[in-house]
Amino acid sequence: MGKTLSIEDVPGHAEFVALGAIDGIRTDLRYATTANFVGADMYSPFDCEWLHRDAAQALAKAATILAARRPDLELLVLDALRPQRVQERMWSALEGTGLTEYLANPARGSIHSFGMAVDVTLALRGGPELDMGTGFDDLRDLSHPALEEGFLQRGDLLPEHVSNRQLLRAVMGEAGWLGIRTEWWHFDGGNREKIRADYFRVL
Repeated sequence: MGKTLSIEDVPGHAEFVALGAIDGIRTDLRYATTANFVGADMYSPFDCEWLHRDAAQALAKAATILAARRPDLELLVLDALRPQRVQERMWSALEGTGLTEYLANPARGSIHSFGMAVDVTLALRGGPELDMGTGFDDLRDLSHPALEEGFLQRGDLLPEHVSNRQLLRAVMGEAGWLGIRTEWWHFDGGNREKIRADYFRVL
C-alpha cells in the first residue's frame, strides 16, 4: 500500500497543512454534514480540514489567481483530505447502487486520501455559491464537464452555468490542478499514479 499515516496523526505532521492556514479560501466540508450524496455525516469524529502541503500551495496559488481575475469571488472548498476508512464506508454505502462509478475503489485509493485532491466551487466573497447548473455531489450526467456542450445546446445548462464552470477550471488549471470528466467540482493535484506511489495515504 506504500506509505501510510493515520488521520489522528495528521495534525502537526510536517507534510500536511490546515485548510484554515490557506489564504483566500473558505471551507464548508460537506461530508462533515448530511448535505452530500450519502446523506450522512461521514467525517465525525475525524478532523479532515487538511491538505498535503503540495496541494495547499497549489490551492493558495489558485486563490491568488482568482483574486486577481475576479476580486469579488473566492474559492469554497467542499472536500479535501478524506481518510481511507471513510472512503471504505462511502463505497460500502453505495455498493450495488450504480453510483460507485463516482468513487475511487478503496482498493486503489482515492486521491483525496492522500490530501492531494479537492472538491471546490466559486462563491461571492463572503456570500453564496455561484450557480454551476447542478449542486455539489449531483451525480447526474449534467455534472459532467465532458458533456457540457451538448447540455448547453439543449438548454439544460445555461451559458452562465458553463461560464462559471470554465472560470473555475481556468483558475484551478493555471495553478496546476487537473479536472476530471465526470464532476465539475473535483480536481487532482497531479498525476494519480505518482501520488499513489510517492505520498502518504491517510487511513
